[in-house]
Amino acid sequence: MINHLDGGYLRQALERDVRTGLASEPKWLPPKWFYDAAGSELFSRITRLEEYYPTRRELAILRSHAADIVRRSGSDTLIELGSGTSEKTGLLLSGMRVYMPVDVDAVTLRATARRLSARFPRLAVRPVCADFEHHLSLLPPGMVAFLGGTVGNLDPEAREVFLKELRSTRKPGDAFLLGVDLVKDPGRLLAAYDDGEGVTAAFNRNVLHVINRELGADFVPDDFAHVARYDEENEWIEMRLRATRPMRVHVRDLDLSVCFVRGEEMRTEISAKFRKEGVEGELARAGFDLDRWYTDPDGDFALALSVAR
Repeated sequence: MINHLDGGYLRQALERDVRTGLASEPKWLPPKWFYDAAGSELFSRITRLEEYYPTRRELAILRSHAADIVRRSGSDTLIELGSGTSEKTGLLLSGMRVYMPVDVDAVTLRATARRLSARFPRLAVRPVCADFEHHLSLLPPGMVAFLGGTVGNLDPEAREVFLKELRSTRKPGDAFLLGVDLVKDPGRLLAAYDDGEGVTAAFNRNVLHVINRELGADFVPDDFAHVARYDEENEWIEMRLRATRPMRVHVRDLDLSVCFVRGEEMRTEISAKFRKEGVEGELARAGFDLDRWYTDPDGDFALALSVAR
């Protein structure tokens, strides 16, 4: 494994994000901290819920078009950003010589590498422990994939920075495969982020469990209600946590105390939804030309294959 994270990197990043987010007005926390072992299991359950369509739609696209994507990429190396367990990526690997999953979770990376090496004995699996938002310059040549609609967790300014930084690491002709969730009926979007079983609510509150454990905070997660809203102007879903009572929270390791009034909301995620013309424009401004636009039969999700100009 290639490891670009020193022992204190994630701890320092968590401290910085929590200190900044809780001191802001309104308060916010970034969604990357949902994903400890419990959060990853909760998200896996979310992907199997009837209301949560994105994973199924992206899989359908890959099943139909993986061979064409690999052929058009012209690459035998696939670099996947935020790879997680790489469950969907296997559909792209039969035509590859090298696979480099990139994630901050070294344990998951090692398990993924063992599983895929057994499944694809001729494939060289080279996991990279890195934060894709900060270590793009360290990536080797090859097709880059950023799947799952995760790019929607970045606001427009952050997406612009990310895409331009990624382009600066690519040579002309290199392929970039981007997964994006598409604009659709707000009712369906809200259902996908506020399921009837309460799994998404538990996932949302998990960020508070992470902060309690890692930073010695005394949040009472059950005293925060899960809120999902659709912002029509920005065309994104917002997940929030709403304080159900007045409270004062102390984060011991930061020597930080934060007050919440009853009804105060703290944003924990945005999930932007896209239109083809918007994606094409954002890619073009970063220096990528859209080559192919793949969607599922219902037009719910898309994979945009672009090429560095």
